[in-house]
Amino acid sequence: MAKRKKKKSLKKKKVIFKSAMWMISVFIFSSGMTILFLNWFNPPVTSFINEQSPSSFFCFKDFEGVKQKWVPLERVSENFLLAVIASEDQRFFSHFGFDVREIKNAVEERIKKKRIRGASTITQQTAKNLFLWGGKDFLRKGFEAYYTLMMEALMPKERILEIYVNAAELGERIYGVEAASNYYFNKPAKNINASEAALLAAILPNPVKYNAKNPSEYLIKRKERILSQMKNLGSIKLLENK
Repeated sequence: MAKRKKKKSLKKKKVIFKSAMWMISVFIFSSGMTILFLNWFNPPVTSFINEQSPSSFFCFKDFEGVKQKWVPLERVSENFLLAVIASEDQRFFSHFGFDVREIKNAVEERIKKKRIRGASTITQQTAKNLFLWGGKDFLRKGFEAYYTLMMEALMPKERILEIYVNAAELGERIYGVEAASNYYFNKPAKNINASEAALLAAILPNPVKYNAKNPSEYLIKRKERILSQMKNLGSIKLLENK
């Protein structure tokens, strides 16, 4: 009797293990295919935008009150691309999704100065915007790490950057650089100058709190720091070949 129960228990565990492995395999395959698909097709909606207007998820139409217009990378000012890289992820072209140096600096700052600051790369932010929900729980962070690695493995850097500048929130219900440029400066994204680009990049940490139309003293100082970092970077080979 005991042996029979043991066999049944072992069989049940094997079934559970096989089911779990099958589900994991399906998830990896489907998420990989989705990322490959996004190399050629723009996402009709992102998870982050859907959180703001969940009732419109299956409509594939303009979300209520949402401003967004997708533009290819060649129609985005190099000033803005440089500003984003200077402010958000200066080693974007050299890391594989995670900036170990920035993570180390953030941990040291947390220990020494008791201050928390982000160390997310552009790829991490893009993964979060595209696929995940808000919050900072360990489960979301785990999925973020997974999608970050998958995107780095299956997408060129140019495409990751293109999705980021079109999906990033740049004001309340304003997504992407084209919509932001039209809203704040009455011009297309390709015509943004260095100062305007730095101002838009300056609001990225908290685009609802900060207002590029009426910048606070803090925002102006942050813009000036970004302009200085842009000058230090000079130019980026990928952008020169864009």
